Amino acid sequence: MNASTIIIILLMLFPCLVSAGDLAKENETATARFFSNLLETNDPDIAELTMAMKMMPKGADIHIHYSGAIYAETYLDWVGDKGYCIYDRSDPKLKIEAYRIEMRPKNQLPWENQKFCLDKNGVIANNIFYRKLLEVWSDRDFHNYYHTEEAPDQQFFDTFSYFGQLSNQNLAAGLDKLKIRAKHENVQYLEIMLKKAPSFEYPDLAKALDELDPDADENIVFSALTPYADFMANDPLVTKGISDYIQTEEVAISGMDDDEFRIRLQSYASRGAPRANVFSSLYSAFSAAHASKKIVGVNIVGPENSYISIRDYKLHMLMFKYLKTLFPDVHLSLHAGELANGMVPPERLENHIRYAVEIAGANRIGHGVDIPNEVNALALLHLLKEKEIPVEINLTSNNFILGVSGNEHPIKLYQRYGVPFVISSDDPGVSRIDLTHEFVIFAANYKPSYADIKKTVFNSIRYSFLSSEEKLTELNKLQSRFLIYESEIAKIEKTVHKDMHTQVELD
Repeated sequence: MNASTIIIILLMLFPCLVSAGDLAKENETATARFFSNLLETNDPDIAELTMAMKMMPKGADIHIHYSGAIYAETYLDWVGDKGYCIYDRSDPKLKIEAYRIEMRPKNQLPWENQKFCLDKNGVIANNIFYRKLLEVWSDRDFHNYYHTEEAPDQQFFDTFSYFGQLSNQNLAAGLDKLKIRAKHENVQYLEIMLKKAPSFEYPDLAKALDELDPDADENIVFSALTPYADFMANDPLVTKGISDYIQTEEVAISGMDDDEFRIRLQSYASRGAPRANVFSSLYSAFSAAHASKKIVGVNIVGPENSYISIRDYKLHMLMFKYLKTLFPDVHLSLHAGELANGMVPPERLENHIRYAVEIAGANRIGHGVDIPNEVNALALLHLLKEKEIPVEINLTSNNFILGVSGNEHPIKLYQRYGVPFVISSDDPGVSRIDLTHEFVIFAANYKPSYADIKKTVFNSIRYSFLSSEEKLTELNKLQSRFLIYESEIAKIEKTVHKDMHTQVELD
């Protein structure tokens, strides 16, 4: 009797000897079959898909804005906790605006203001006002009504002005809420844009930046940036400001890491500000990311189609390139290509992603929606693949802000040309979604294989800005989570398959 026969007999007598690897492979195959049966139809069962996606390990959310991640209901709770109130009307004479938070306790306001400022209980008691508040502070019900003025993108970005100041007063509490939500939907790592890096104004130095031609040569731009950077590097006020900023960021996430969860931060500047503000904020962001192990990257945010954002786009990318020479170890994830036809003239769709990659040196691209309109898009796709620069896909916000969804979205284009991408949530509080919701849209609309879904999840850790050692730890944890998940889905799949087989026999 040869060795192979003995092994077969032993496995028949003692099935527990089947290797863990073989069982894991069987479970993975069963899970793939489960998703295939679920998705390969014109009318997938969204309820079951949502259940499966909620159970599924989702790795990381690496494109998420803190203030936009908190739901309006939480902000209202904070209004109550602090004794603040919210105006129920606008009155220029009193300098009040409807739905705006009064950042002083109500009992400290002039009487004429108190009359029109509702505390939390007053808001809840006025159901019509409460519902409207949720619609003003988020995208809730926007498409259920006819609008004569406000466009979706304006609605989206306007929301931040209502709660932005309050969000900064509750960093630890807000982050703890996001941690609980992440763990509830099986997300193990968050990479959050928490607070804008501080900017510092020096009018004499700013003048050189203001006078730059938007298409100025790199050497001319660098010559204007150098005195500003040198001044900041040697100014004690800047040093203290950056140090205070780092401390605020680090304290906000102190003690949040545990065996099942990890959190890191991105610093950022706002692209719609004057040039000196943008550059000084970016300098602070780079300096903070260089100095802190908890701040792992730098970004630039804000509407990409605003006048200043469009005019100064190339200058901003050169600012990144210049600062990379000073802080070469800093990682960059840049919002780029968050544009669509009709938002800007066609020529403004031609180079934002390319400039972010070739000039700024981005390690990741946020959104990347205008890729089909970029000059020589095919070569750019090959470049993204070759350099392994992933795209952070935000399906709900792309749909709401840009009106791009379904087959108009370039996610399948990226997939076809081998460009890595991740699924992320962007501003789940404003959009009133979560990461599970985004994976459901991804699966239901684009019908990826289970292998592709799983690859996308692993990409979220693989292309995060964690250290190599941390990344390896998180990838191993993710693999273990998938082994458990696939064993659970395999049981469901076998039960469903058995029930279907029984039904066929009965028929």
